[in-house]
Amino acid sequence: MGHLSVLVASFGEDVPYANGLDRGFPFRGRRVPYLSRQKGIYRAAAQRGPAALAIQTSAKSPYDDEILADGFAYAYRAGSIDQPDNRALRAAYELQVPLVYFIGTRPGWYKPVFPCFVRADDPVARRVTVTPGRLRGPIDEPEPVPLEDSIERRCGVHETRVRLHQARFRGRVVPAYGSQCAICTLKELRLLDAAHIVGDIELGGEPTVRNGLSLCSIHHRAFDQNLVGVSPDYLVHVSRRLLEDEDGPMLELLKGFDKAQLHMPKRRRIAQIASGLRCASGVSLNSQPRLLIEAHRPTRGLNGTMSRTVRVPGSQERGIDASRRKLAQARCGRCSYC
Repeated sequence: MGHLSVLVASFGEDVPYANGLDRGFPFRGRRVPYLSRQKGIYRAAAQRGPAALAIQTSAKSPYDDEILADGFAYAYRAGSIDQPDNRALRAAYELQVPLVYFIGTRPGWYKPVFPCFVRADDPVARRVTVTPGRLRGPIDEPEPVPLEDSIERRCGVHETRVRLHQARFRGRVVPAYGSQCAICTLKELRLLDAAHIVGDIELGGEPTVRNGLSLCSIHHRAFDQNLVGVSPDYLVHVSRRLLEDEDGPMLELLKGFDKAQLHMPKRRRIAQIASGLRCASGVSLNSQPRLLIEAHRPTRGLNGTMSRTVRVPGSQERGIDASRRKLAQARCGRCSYC
């Protein structure tokens, strides 16, 4: 699995099939594909054993695969349970050999989860339970091992769930912004993240493009720490604390983006992000964003307090009444920016 680790290091959380996974890996003098895009259960022709090498769930899979508390439910292929693909999947359970689970994050891109083991087989329900394992041993030749402890196994599933969520969110947001940082236009894919405008644990924090910004690692960290913010009129604002600090060329570069225009997605209909944008230092919380939004949502100031800044259309538009319009113009009355 060393070659797959190199691909993940090269591309990040998710890996493209074209010019990535399609290269395969060397085995006994030939190139072996990592997976088959035409079917979910894959056993390579070069294999001697009967077990599956990999399974995959596409971004638009017709199968009922779901994440459980201690693993992933993976459905058999349609048809007889004794057809070749299902036999290969069940052999992976019987032999307890590792496989790779490629989970589609967007069309043509996959999040590789490895090593994985088929921990349970349910022929009646026509599905197996796949759990993540660990690579242990020397760094140049680690050994894939299953997680036997139930607590460790559940932690592994939770960790995989979080990374999968991040990979799918990133797979939607980063391409929408032209695969560049919305602030500094850095285009190095391995340094680009998807930042939530409204946090994913907060009300309205959906993993969608309208709730995301494509940011490089340093601007993402600064955004999450409320040192850099974006106003609803798509202007970047750097906090007074940073603007007044003197700490070398990197900080000067960061300060140089104050009042810069945010680089927005090309498709205007997915650029409706004003409802969740956080205000930074110097932003008037009564300013009117350019885009109309469907409902009031809070935004966060630099000191972590909650404030409201939205523009709501008239009562005849989208059925929002006068009381909603008044609420939308309210200030929090607690922070220094109101």
